[in-house]
Amino acid sequence: MKEKISVIVPVYGVEKVLGRCVESILAQTYENLEIILVDDGSPDACPALCDGYAEKYPHIRCVHKKNGGLTSAWKEGVRHAEGTLLGFVDSDDWIDPDMYERLEKALTKADADMAMAGLVFDYADPGYPPRRETNRMEKEFYDREGLIRLFPVLLNDGSFIGRTVQPSRVTKLFRRELVERNLELWDDRVTVGEDLQMVFAAVLDAQKVCAVPDFYPYHYWYNMSSMTGGHDPDYLQKIKLLRERMETISDKKHVFDFRPQIRNDFLSLAVMAVKNEIWRNRRDPFKKVLMNVRSMCGDESVQEALKNHTMDRIGLSVKLYIFMMKRRMALGCYVTTKVFFTFYYRIFSHLE
Repeated sequence: MKEKISVIVPVYGVEKVLGRCVESILAQTYENLEIILVDDGSPDACPALCDGYAEKYPHIRCVHKKNGGLTSAWKEGVRHAEGTLLGFVDSDDWIDPDMYERLEKALTKADADMAMAGLVFDYADPGYPPRRETNRMEKEFYDREGLIRLFPVLLNDGSFIGRTVQPSRVTKLFRRELVERNLELWDDRVTVGEDLQMVFAAVLDAQKVCAVPDFYPYHYWYNMSSMTGGHDPDYLQKIKLLRERMETISDKKHVFDFRPQIRNDFLSLAVMAVKNEIWRNRRDPFKKVLMNVRSMCGDESVQEALKNHTMDRIGLSVKLYIFMMKRRMALGCYVTTKVFFTFYYRIFSHLE
């Protein structure tokens, strides 16, 4: 019999779409599979829905816990899983029927520790076409020597958000031991880049990884309203925590100096933080937004990254942001962001 796959599903506040997610996992063509539904203290009907699935299907188990966030939920699922292989699906997304069959086949054939696929961003608004995302890896298989050769560009290849390995845990199938040995390194407090800290540590430990080319079985549900209304005033502090945790993982693994790449990744996210403040902050008046942007640009960690980054493959627009942020030109950042996103969403929404 093939190895058992445990699919871990953190559940919180998704009573309207939980069924779509669970049914897609139940429809998997891979037969030796269990589903772990982790109710992370959800305040809606999700706890009862999870219990109902567990009562109806013998290969579904439900775990109830106090709310602790996404990372704590999937870590709790790992502790209850019985499978030698682990997969993860977020409860507002869904997967194609052959996802785990093809990932397991590739992993077994390569005797790998991790198998990877791509994902599709499916937008709630039908006016926005689906968008695919996958790894920037050139080969389908990497042994340990091949992985080590990837280390200089693993987190940043010199471009904006230039991650060679796509960081989502949900597009991957892991050998259990690869996850278990790193549980304590994955900080529950991280709420931006949760998957990045996980996949980063796992790749550093892996002896072999493989990718299924041109395969996009994971569907990430994207509500466009969150793109314009999801302002996060704490985003900068959250990415500073992510940087700290990534540096801790790099130091503990001690296989390569990833700090320059981590700095580059942090700066990319800092640019996005400025854009987030300008485009999505509908609460504060204009002058307060400018004050917030000026404060963000002047943050000690941001200024250090602006002065010492090593990204040499960035486009003109990113260079402009870096120039303005380094000089704390809040008004310039504001005007550039408003103009760019106004035209971007106008064009994007009319694509067919």
